[in-house]
Amino acid sequence: MSIQSRIFLGLALGAGLLTSVASAQDMSFFRIGTGGTAGTYYPVGGLIANAISSPPGSRACEDGGSCGVPGLIATAVASNGSVGNINAINSGSLESGFTQSDVATWAQTGTGLWEDQPAVENLRMIANLYPESIHLVARADAGIDSVADLAGKRVSLDEPGSGTLVDARIILEAYGLSEDDVQAEFLKPDQAADRMRDGAMDAFFFVGGYPAGAIAELASQHDVELIAISGEEADAIREQYSFFAADTFPAGTYEGQDADVTTLSVGAQWVTNANQPEELIYNITKALWNDNTRKMFDAGHAKGKLIVLDNATNGVGIPFHPGAERFYREAGVLQ
Repeated sequence: MSIQSRIFLGLALGAGLLTSVASAQDMSFFRIGTGGTAGTYYPVGGLIANAISSPPGSRACEDGGSCGVPGLIATAVASNGSVGNINAINSGSLESGFTQSDVATWAQTGTGLWEDQPAVENLRMIANLYPESIHLVARADAGIDSVADLAGKRVSLDEPGSGTLVDARIILEAYGLSEDDVQAEFLKPDQAADRMRDGAMDAFFFVGGYPAGAIAELASQHDVELIAISGEEADAIREQYSFFAADTFPAGTYEGQDADVTTLSVGAQWVTNANQPEELIYNITKALWNDNTRKMFDAGHAKGKLIVLDNATNGVGIPFHPGAERFYREAGVLQ
């Protein structure tokens, strides 16, 4: 090989290396902490991750390709839920995550659940997503017709670190019960459903958008009931905790459910850390509300139809991230 050929080859290899390095530098990763794989957070997180991602080399949005953030690869990460996600965001092991509105407010202000630990002052809002309904599922033959009937029963309150556990304790207290009054277990909803199939669980709590996969599967195989959370006790909960709202499972939400069932709900919210770059969160928020994302939400999950821009700033008890705030002001949904 001639000297000129060697020089040309070296330049070509060098250019290729520089291109690879540049591509690597243009690529960034953004994790979304969700919840257990049997809940609603996980599939919705997958939809959002797909919507905001646009890996290097992707076709442009206007050419029918991804309408996400150029160079961004977002992933939905299974987790323990709201509390665990907020702790991970605070420590830097997650860039963002889903949480219930109540847990987000307590964490950022250092109240309620967080009153005995430092406030997560850097917690910031990206978007309010959809209502999360409080499910109380019982075996049909367990003799449970109300929350008060849980006394002495085997009840899963969900696992430590979940927002469901926090809300289950609030609901028990409103009905004059505590963990000591039930045979409390702390399992993910799919694990609790498995125990119920085996006859080893009488009831379990789950907070999430309906229909929830684990509950739908359970109801298709066994006789279960959704227990109403209603009456004076539910009214007292809403009066004391403004982030709870009245909600209803429409008849037919789950197999064997022939009538509407009254319950409570909290907002599912997407949060991040204040130290995330403003331009990145602005572009992520913009991609979240792109017309193409709307189609993905409508087709991808039953709760997707409820994820709408008009609700993105509702029920928010913590500050918006500056990037998200800029987008919402431009979109006219935040004054």
